[in-house]
Amino acid sequence: MRRLKECFKDKRGVAFPLVIAVTLSMLLILCGILELLRLNLIALGVKEALQDAIVVVVNDNYANVYHGVREGYSGGYTSDGSGFEEAVSDGDLYYELDKVLGTHKEGSSHVKYAEGVLEYRIADLEVHIRNAPLAPSNPRGVPRFEAEGMITLEVPVRFAGKVFPSMRMKLKVQAGYIEVF
Repeated sequence: MRRLKECFKDKRGVAFPLVIAVTLSMLLILCGILELLRLNLIALGVKEALQDAIVVVVNDNYANVYHGVREGYSGGYTSDGSGFEEAVSDGDLYYELDKVLGTHKEGSSHVKYAEGVLEYRIADLEVHIRNAPLAPSNPRGVPRFEAEGMITLEVPVRFAGKVFPSMRMKLKVQAGYIEVF
């Protein structure tokens, strides 16, 4: 430790290689932090786009759900003459995601390229719609109309000019319809 202090105090230029080593080390650490921020930013952007797409699904089901809630605190149902059947749609989420994210279909997944290099890949979209029950006797505490979406995001990890195994994560979002009155 004393020798290190002496190197920093030395005025003869002996510490010059040490300064270069410290600078390069700090630069590598900064590159690692920037790559981590890039991965985090992509994941947040895709999750926000998925949330927007799920909200579109909930809004597309608004007419059926609103009518049921207004008349009997229920979800999306229509009369089929002798009873009621569910009337909900999960929409086209990949279309919404492609529109927001700028992705396009490639094989079984949707991808985005930046300057000819794969930026990320999304796949395995799952949508689950939970319809509220038809005319419950007590509307308090009854499950609401909800749409839930899950998608797999894969982002290639690059560091120091090399490509490492991709970051894979499942993103899950949820949106629901809440009656006001």
